[in-house]
Amino acid sequence: MPDIALYQPDIPQNTGTILRLAACMGVTVHLIEPAGFPISDSALKRAGMDYLERAAMVRHISFAAFDDWRRSNKRRLILLTTKSEVPYADFAFQPDDILMMGRESSGVPEDVHTLADARLTIPMADGMRSLNVAVSTGMVLGEALRQSGTFPKSPGYTQK
Repeated sequence: MPDIALYQPDIPQNTGTILRLAACMGVTVHLIEPAGFPISDSALKRAGMDYLERAAMVRHISFAAFDDWRRSNKRRLILLTTKSEVPYADFAFQPDDILMMGRESSGVPEDVHTLADARLTIPMADGMRSLNVAVSTGMVLGEALRQSGTFPKSPGYTQK
């Protein structure tokens, strides 16, 4: 199942929303510090609501620590960025991919950009710069789960 990685997030409401998404989809969020806000229940509570206690979150003290963990587990790093020409829907996702979102204010530094195994973008109408990071995460995670057949199964679900 794909994971989500948040590179030094700036906005607690977006992080809370992504944690809520992750709880509902059964995926893990890797939070790469330092964050632009205190990582506390109160900072995340409003957007995450009562889903936060069900969210799987792993904190990494730095990108280097995260990257060491990722490489030792042989996981591909898929960066979502406005600096790519590859549409996410044209990419072949694998179940163990890690979908990385950059800081809301500045994305990721060039060295992180370079280390990514793939860099993908969400196509948008002319003149539009970017989507909210939580919206972007939901769109791309949905496609990755669809392609890898790893959407959670609802109770009583029978495949047709």
